[in-house]
Amino acid sequence: MVANPGRRTALVDAGVEVLAREGARGLTFRAVDAQAGVPVGTASNYFAGRDDLLRQIDSRLHIRLAPDPSVVAELLTRPRDRALVAAFMHDLTARATGDRTGWLALLEMRLEATRRPGLLASYTASIRGDLVEGMEFQRTAGLPGGDETVAVLYLAMLGLLLDHLTLPGVLEGVLPGVSVPDGLVDRIVATIVPETTETAKTTETAEKRGEERAQE
Repeated sequence: MVANPGRRTALVDAGVEVLAREGARGLTFRAVDAQAGVPVGTASNYFAGRDDLLRQIDSRLHIRLAPDPSVVAELLTRPRDRALVAAFMHDLTARATGDRTGWLALLEMRLEATRRPGLLASYTASIRGDLVEGMEFQRTAGLPGGDETVAVLYLAMLGLLLDHLTLPGVLEGVLPGVSVPDGLVDRIVATIVPETTETAKTTETAEKRGEERAQE
């Protein structure tokens, strides 16, 4: 394989564009070369085969669609309540809509994984890893809700983004007066996520009891 990280990244990004636009059937080395504007045969020097290219697309999309560390750091300065979870979900939605091509490529990866056993194993591990990481982040950040909250929130947000980025007409006006996607994000979070963490509730109850005893 040729060792040129910049060229490899450009080819992988070209693969993302082809995958999102034409689907997995159109993801050929020739199509990637054409999208990247490089001589025919270039991609074949960088990837061992289609499975290798697809796995590298998966890795690249995790980088492209990942949250900005500075945004995460700013959000974590806020109170650990439902509003903070909503802010994280709005950031997720903004990143997905901001890189619609990348998100559509992720959907194509899911479909292709059902046809390629080797890709199915690696892609399942990749997506499952994201979900587990989300659960761990919820715990370590002290956000309200537990693993079940994260799992249900994941499913709801996945459904929202799927329709919004592929068939937006499905959601327009489905709840009168609720905007798409931001209003729906707020409704999802309000329905699924508790207002505060159990620790905060316990602390609040203890403080109230202390105040009541002091008044006796």
